[in-house]
Amino acid sequence: MAYNYLNYILDYFYGLPIWLIIVIGCAFCFFIIQMVYYWGFFTNIFRYKRKCRKNKISFLESLPPVSVIICAKNEEVNLNEKLPKVLEQDYPDYEVIVVNDSSSDESEEVLAIMKTRYERLHTTFVPENAKFIDSKKFALTLGIKAAKNEILIFTDADCEPKTDKWLKNIVNNFTEDTQIVLGYGGYKRKNTLLNYIIVFDTLFIAIQYLNYSLSGKTYMGVGRNMAYRKSMFIESKGFTAHLNLQSGDDDLFINENSTKKNTRIEISPDSITISEPKDTFMMWKRQKERHLSTSGHYRFGSKVLLGAEVFSRGFFYASLIALLISYDLVAAYIAGGLFLIRYISQYIIINLTARQLGERKYYLGILALDILLPLINLNIQIKSLFRGKEKYKWK
Repeated sequence: MAYNYLNYILDYFYGLPIWLIIVIGCAFCFFIIQMVYYWGFFTNIFRYKRKCRKNKISFLESLPPVSVIICAKNEEVNLNEKLPKVLEQDYPDYEVIVVNDSSSDESEEVLAIMKTRYERLHTTFVPENAKFIDSKKFALTLGIKAAKNEILIFTDADCEPKTDKWLKNIVNNFTEDTQIVLGYGGYKRKNTLLNYIIVFDTLFIAIQYLNYSLSGKTYMGVGRNMAYRKSMFIESKGFTAHLNLQSGDDDLFINENSTKKNTRIEISPDSITISEPKDTFMMWKRQKERHLSTSGHYRFGSKVLLGAEVFSRGFFYASLIALLISYDLVAAYIAGGLFLIRYISQYIIINLTARQLGERKYYLGILALDILLPLINLNIQIKSLFRGKEKYKWK
């Protein structure tokens, strides 16, 4: 029976034009690459959680004093609404340093009132006439220098911890060898198409940077929820290596200073922060332009790892389309089979991760966004080549 099937397969391929054989081979090749990413890399979180449940991962037993640093530029509303949840954490010894980055609204007045209520709140400011390339890096540096503790926790003014156990969960990861801890910063869910896209984009980026980090290939973190040691910042000379860039205070800094052994992740439900999403497509696109502007400065290995996934994804779809329009029934079945296996893999892994990170479940939207988001990123990057260098304000 097996011999007959083998003969049938050989006879089938023998009768095909060479171009169709090449396309089928390419489809299988790109399919395998995608499966390596999904089942090899993107399932690291599940293996990590299993190790945690089996007590194979060590955590810090003590709760050392820490400093939380927040930069704020014209954030009076968010400071009123979000800052109390940072100041009311269930943690014995911590300070919160808010750096007022030359705000023109009532931020300074809001902070002054809050300082009368919270002894742990400290503030500093960026002078209005200060000249610098990236105001957020300058503001962060001021906050770091003002911090009195070794462990620094970072979030944004428009972020709020999901629970009062946020600090405990992040700090628990600072064992002796740990220099960096990466958390997940999600966005508030709204019933709009744009929000659906933003949340999925954020989720998939997290699937990448968290899982790659678990493979010893850390390439970025997000300033909405991350931590590192003050001594590491000082020894690495802070943001000096990329002061000429408009961004990079989170991703480039982590890309430059992470190693296989000094970085950990934290993804428990209590460790998550939630931010306010952009309200218009152009505002979100502008935000992505700023984030993507630093990707060309990543380490070579990081660029290969990220690029190979996107390119194999694009060529996978292209080869499937070529098979479908070949008017060969068997080729169409092959295309359908490979597509279905990949979609089922995506559905399982993306939604299991979404559940872990407290995000919504995705169905057929996975397919549309799987194609749409790389095209948006490509459009941004191509336009940036023609525009040349452009200044991106962080707020």
